[in-house]
Amino acid sequence: MKKSFSNNRVAFKMQTALRKRLLRLVFCLFLTTAALAVQAKAASDKNSKPESKDTPTPTATPNFKPESITSTGTATVGGSPIEYQAVAGTLVVHPKGWDDAAPTGDRKNKESEESEESEQEPNEHKNPTAEASMFYVAYNKKNAEANKRPITFLFNGGPGSSTVWLHMGAFGPQRVITADDTHTAAAPYQIVNNDYSLLDASDLVFVDAPGTGFSRIAGKNKEKEFYGVDADAHAFAEFIVAYLSKYGRWNSPKYIFGESYGTPRSAVLVNLLQQEYHVDVNGVIMLSQILNFDLSVDEPENNPGIEQPYIVALPTYAASAWYHHKLPGPNSPAALEPFIKEVEKFATQDYAHALAAGATLPKAERQAIAEKLHNYTGLPVSYILKANLRIDGGEFAKNLEEDTDTTTGRLDTRFSGPTMDPLSKKADYDPQAAAISSASGVESRKVYAS
Repeated sequence: MKKSFSNNRVAFKMQTALRKRLLRLVFCLFLTTAALAVQAKAASDKNSKPESKDTPTPTATPNFKPESITSTGTATVGGSPIEYQAVAGTLVVHPKGWDDAAPTGDRKNKESEESEESEQEPNEHKNPTAEASMFYVAYNKKNAEANKRPITFLFNGGPGSSTVWLHMGAFGPQRVITADDTHTAAAPYQIVNNDYSLLDASDLVFVDAPGTGFSRIAGKNKEKEFYGVDADAHAFAEFIVAYLSKYGRWNSPKYIFGESYGTPRSAVLVNLLQQEYHVDVNGVIMLSQILNFDLSVDEPENNPGIEQPYIVALPTYAASAWYHHKLPGPNSPAALEPFIKEVEKFATQDYAHALAAGATLPKAERQAIAEKLHNYTGLPVSYILKANLRIDGGEFAKNLEEDTDTTTGRLDTRFSGPTMDPLSKKADYDPQAAAISSASGVESRKVYAS
C-alpha cells in the first residue's frame, strides 16, 4: 500500500508539471498570434495610408485660379488718340514661406525654422496654406515695343481700399463724372474720356490689395497671412513678379504708384522687390504721402507730446476756412497764396513755440495765440482755449461750419454735408466720401463686368 501511494504521488506531480508546461505553451502561442495580428494591421495601415507627417494638406482654395478677359478701346490724351488693349483678370499669390516645389505638408517658413533652431517659440505661420486671388485691370498701348514701353503698377491705400479711385477717378483711360464739391446725384452716372490719363506715358496696371475690391483671400489664418505691413508688401511683390512673367514685361521700365497708405506700402515694396526679388524699379510715385504717421492730424492725442500734426495741419485749416468764407471780419484775404504763406510762418514760429511751452505758456500769450488761431480758422476763441490750442482733423471738420449744422469734408474740405450729431465732439462721417462713393462704385463694377 505504501509503495502504491508513492507511485501515485509521483504520477500526480508529473501530470501537474505537464499541465503547467502546456498552459505556458498555449499562452505563448496566444501572445505570438496577437503580436503577429498587430504587426499585420500596422503594415496594412502603412500601405493604405502614409504617415501623418507626409500627408499633404489639401490646398485651402482649390477654386482660386488665374483668369483674364481681354478687350480693346481708344482714349484721347493731350489731343492724341491712343489705341489700347485692356485686360481684367486675377493672379493667385501665396504668403511668405510658400514652396510650390514641395509637398504641402513640408512647406515651412524660413523664419520659423530659424526660430526653432534658436530654441524660440515656433512661428505659427509655418506651412502656410492661405492664398489670395488678386484682381487687376491693365491697359497696354497697342503696337508698342514692350521693352521700351514703361509699365506702372498703381494702388490706393486705406489700408482696406480697392484701387477704384485711381482707376475710375484719376488716371485710367476713362473716368466717372462727379460733382466738384457737392453730392453727385443718383444713377444714371456718366463715363467720359479721361484727358488726364497717364496712358500716353506708360502702360497701367491697377491692382486691388488682398481682401479689397474684387481680390479675395481664403485658407487657414488668411487674415494674418495677408493683413500686415510686411505680409501686404509680400503679396504685392508676388503679384508684380507673376505679372511680369505672365506678360513678358521683365525688360520694361517699371514704376510703382501708391496713394495714401499706398505710399508706405510703396516704400516697403520697392525695398522688397530690389533686395529679395532682385527686381530694379525705375521710379516710385507717391500721391497724398504719409510716410510719417506722427504728422497725421487724425487723433494725434494718441501720441501725446508730438505737436507737429497741429503745426502741419494749420495751413490746410486756414485754406478751408477761406474757401467756405468762415474767416472773421470784413477784410477776408482776397488771394489765397499770400494768406497761406502768412499762416505757414505763424505755424512754424509763434504757434510751434506756444505748443512746445505747454503748461508753462503765460496766460496772456496763450490768449494771443488763441485769437490768432481764430483769425486763421474761424473757430471761436473759447473753443480753441478749451481745446488747449490743439484741434485735430475730426474736430475741425465738425466745427468749421457748425453755425449751419454742416460738417466739412475730411478727404476734400471743399465738400460739406449735414451734421449727423450736433452734440458730437468730432465728425462721424466724411461728406466727400459720401458724395462720390456711389458713382465710383457703380461705374467700376460696370467697367469690370464689360
